[in-house]
Amino acid sequence: MVSERELLESIPTKLWIGGPVDATGGGTFPVRNPATGETLVEIADATPEDAVRALDAAVAVQAEWAATPARQRGEILRAVFEAITARSEEFALLMTLEMGKALPESRNEVRYGAEFFRWFSEEAVRVHGRYQSAPAGVGRILVHKQPVGPCLAITPWNFPLAMGTRKIGPALAAGCTMIVKPASETPLTMLLLAQLCRDAGLPDGVLSVITTSHSGAVTAPLLNDPRLRKLTFTGSTPVGKKLVEASAHGLLRTSMELGGNAPFVVFDDADIDAAVQGAVLAKLRNGGEACTAANRFHVQNSVREEFTRKLVSAMAEYKLGPGTDPESTLGPLINEDQLDTVTELVEDAVSAGARVELGGKAPGGPGWFYPATVLTELPPQSRILREEVFGPVAPIVGFETEEEGLAAANNTEFGLVAYVYTQNLDRALRIAEGLETGMVGVNRGVISDPAAPFGGVKESGFGREGGFEGIEEYLNTKYIALP
Repeated sequence: MVSERELLESIPTKLWIGGPVDATGGGTFPVRNPATGETLVEIADATPEDAVRALDAAVAVQAEWAATPARQRGEILRAVFEAITARSEEFALLMTLEMGKALPESRNEVRYGAEFFRWFSEEAVRVHGRYQSAPAGVGRILVHKQPVGPCLAITPWNFPLAMGTRKIGPALAAGCTMIVKPASETPLTMLLLAQLCRDAGLPDGVLSVITTSHSGAVTAPLLNDPRLRKLTFTGSTPVGKKLVEASAHGLLRTSMELGGNAPFVVFDDADIDAAVQGAVLAKLRNGGEACTAANRFHVQNSVREEFTRKLVSAMAEYKLGPGTDPESTLGPLINEDQLDTVTELVEDAVSAGARVELGGKAPGGPGWFYPATVLTELPPQSRILREEVFGPVAPIVGFETEEEGLAAANNTEFGLVAYVYTQNLDRALRIAEGLETGMVGVNRGVISDPAAPFGGVKESGFGREGGFEGIEEYLNTKYIALP
């Protein structure tokens, strides 16, 4: 395996527009290691002019890429999947260095993220229309699918590989070109991916990566350019709303995967040991920095004490430390702002009367670390029950009846995912259908799967990524009337 320094020296640090290019004006910005706060590398800081350059490149090859046989597009995606898999340790180390998560978490993301390229390499040849006789008996109906055209993807920092491949895979499979603007905290993984795509035979201009510390200013000219036809975004709800407003001018096709406030509901007939195991996965996967992370634990009162005791014991096993340390199982948060947010939400709950059962205080020192934390006796007005904590904090509240549990779970403006633990099939279906979320995990703490449609309702956004549905986000439907 390569050393950290060798790996960082091998990563492109320029913009990727038909290959590595300098930013206009030569500006750069630092990428920092969350475990130390130190700069890993300096990379190119794109300008609005660079964004237009990337769109020019995408437009120039859009027709050619759309006309490329679906089998050929799929084979390129498959080749990239195999290249990611072959270099999985490098990708895992790179993600740990720039995002902070423990190496086992990064390895899991490499497997998960690569799978989107394999899945959509197979879906590229399965884009179907239809042909039928008109019901009135006059004429024929031909329905044809075509790529929407050049796309812009804005990706977050918490899954540096998977949030890109989940968008790039279906776009390329459908015949669209794409510009990716990764988060400024974690751009290195996406630059390495772009290099692998070119090595696998992806034509120049089909995929560009623009890195910048001024996201709004750089993406604005793209959203106002009529040549761009699709925007896909994963991130916070407030930013998503602004992007939807900005995209309205050009009536762009949009997909929004936004914030969450996931309830984890445990009923008195649940297998408590299994529920605790699922809770640990739902809470501490990615260090809690995931939109699918369980944010509120609603536990039926008759089993709440047992669940709490066992959850505290399980979460206490997690060792805080740099993600590159083989003994670490919980890495740092992404930056100082996120550490401040988690600290503030916990302190707000405690000041209102919540009890700390585990953790509850940052250790200090270099890096942005926060320990696995469990809170109980939370008053209803606690902000942590309403806001996405995005950290390793588990607040537990009780409920009496099934109706109360469902109402508490739905008591949020968000609707991405929910988790339910019960051994009663009727109850499981009843609650799953009653939950106001786009996804439900029944007796499962991790539900993400490239073969399943991922997305939410309410203020968690719209559109779906993954599954058979994912490629439809990048296709237009054309009706051709025949005599």
